[in-house]
Amino acid sequence: MPDDEKTCNHLDQVDLDAQPSSTGCEDCLKIGAHWVHLRMCLSCGHVGCCDDSPNKHATAHNHGTGHPLIQSYEPGEDWVWCYTDEISFLLEGLPEHSHP
Repeated sequence: MPDDEKTCNHLDQVDLDAQPSSTGCEDCLKIGAHWVHLRMCLSCGHVGCCDDSPNKHATAHNHGTGHPLIQSYEPGEDWVWCYTDEISFLLEGLPEHSHP
């Protein structure tokens, strides 16, 4: 199936009440590491660092929990990524979250 025809089958796992777990990468803050960009899990609110960051905590959270969807936690960005379906998209009605 071409990329433009892919759809995400995990929207039922979005918790609109999920709140960010931290203002930075929760796991990097615990170990004193740094990150590049932040992502927020749409199932539980876990804030983790992107795959350009040394520790890739957002992807590690996906692997550990099976939570499929993240949203950019960067100011001015509102895209969503589904790890399972390997697709990015915009999702209307999501609360806007970004780190300060």
